[in-house]
Amino acid sequence: MKIKFLGAAMSVTGSCHLVTTDHSKFLMDCGLFQGSEALEELNYQAFDFDPAEIDFILLSHAHVDHCGRIPLLVKQGFTGRIYCTGATAEIADIMLQDSGTIHEMDAKWINKRTSRSGQRQVQPLYTEEDAARCSQYFFPVAYGQCFEINSQIKIRLNEAGHILGAAIIEMWIEDGGKTTKLVYSGDIGAVNQRMLNNPTLIAAADYLIMETTYGDRAHETQQESGKRFLEIIFKTVARGGTVVVPAFALGRTQDLIHELELFYDHHDFHQNQLDKVNVYVDSPLATDATAIFRKNAHYFNDAIKERIKNGEELFYFRNLNFTKSIDQSKALNENASPKVIISSSGMADAGRVRHHLKHYLWKPKSSIIFVGYQAEGTTGRAIISGEKYVRILRERIHVSAEIYFLEGFSAHADKNDLLKWLSGFKEKPKKIFLVHGEEEAKKTFANTVKRILGFDCTVVEDVSEYSLDDDALTVDGIKERIDLKNQINKLKDNLGDIHDELDNLLAIPGVEMSEAFPDEKVEDLEALTRDLKKTCEELKIMIKN
Repeated sequence: MKIKFLGAAMSVTGSCHLVTTDHSKFLMDCGLFQGSEALEELNYQAFDFDPAEIDFILLSHAHVDHCGRIPLLVKQGFTGRIYCTGATAEIADIMLQDSGTIHEMDAKWINKRTSRSGQRQVQPLYTEEDAARCSQYFFPVAYGQCFEINSQIKIRLNEAGHILGAAIIEMWIEDGGKTTKLVYSGDIGAVNQRMLNNPTLIAAADYLIMETTYGDRAHETQQESGKRFLEIIFKTVARGGTVVVPAFALGRTQDLIHELELFYDHHDFHQNQLDKVNVYVDSPLATDATAIFRKNAHYFNDAIKERIKNGEELFYFRNLNFTKSIDQSKALNENASPKVIISSSGMADAGRVRHHLKHYLWKPKSSIIFVGYQAEGTTGRAIISGEKYVRILRERIHVSAEIYFLEGFSAHADKNDLLKWLSGFKEKPKKIFLVHGEEEAKKTFANTVKRILGFDCTVVEDVSEYSLDDDALTVDGIKERIDLKNQINKLKDNLGDIHDELDNLLAIPGVEMSEAFPDEKVEDLEALTRDLKKTCEELKIMIKN
């Protein structure tokens, strides 16, 4: 039996792991790469296998970095079943169709730009229609059920505590005359969350594939972050500002709604102040996801079930508003009154939140609260890293708002919770493969595990295939296959747009003698020019070597 790590090997996105036995080929997840342009370019590269030869998929959960390339897989010939929980099947359906719409819009925007220079038109990675076609392949499996996929493979899905329906997957695989137990953690949730049960502890495995998103740090609890979240809102509103929260439509948005819901229930003495604060969920996808959360309440913990039993409505409080239309979204930025806007995407690289950041990021009275992981290369990562300027919707925006990062809302376990989950194994697995983490997080966690538990971990750092029969490891460097030519052509397109914008500036009457143009802006232009020239020189050296 062989395992090939094809995604989330050198980052936290693009999860995809291929298992090959003497009778089957199947995938654990098939997600989108997200973050830098170089990472996202990997989505357009050919699969390392024939999609038609994949017998089935085991899907851990419905975040697009775990399921987002399934429509492409189906488009290229996959016709097998996709095993997951019922909630994951429902949520993945809307997530994938939304993703297809985004790909169509991105392709349309690129083609509009490139048509001026006579370049060939691009096609979307997949369409909304392609995504909708995937729903026929989902096959729901309940938590805790031992399910026989075929005579050689049996699985069991366990609660992961990550998002609604997320699963830790146990697999019993008969291959070469012996049965091997493989466990795939998927994404593991933090313990003691407001709504979900703790991750299920697994007692034994021959081989374990484990995520390490926060393998190098501990973060505050959801309760502590919840308290800070409310304090930030009241502080911002008191000075007449608006709070913008880039939040994943699935999971994080519902967590934030619930946090405010609890506050309304238990803090009557703040009623007058709360009445002045309107909260807007500005994401059609988040609205649809919230409806699915309401109808799948049996996945929640006992505290939530008790609220339902008492007749309380989930994800509702006064002054909560769900906006759907584009006009409603635009109106939020035309309204000067203090408010809270929760909008996707969570890493601030797509969706309506970009318009809100463009409007509020430069205003000192505003607050921007990040509540989830920010991948390398994303706008969110640049902002929380302290960048003074970021480019949003083709404009360079100065960061003047107060910036906060509340890690306690993260759907991922931190290093302590990861270690606690791993310590649940009564016997040391033969191999522990660490994936879904940046290099430093994986290496730090491997050292921590060795020191505390005495387990040796294999840090997966690139596309690699591991034979479980002879412990042989082969590496195939996907980093070297990034299409540099394509990236340079994209840069030329962007520079063409900048050239047009500079021409527009020159056409403004009075530009010759403008005294209002500050020196710092001239310095910005000169710095950008120097950086671009330096990067081009570095690329020349890299290509020649």
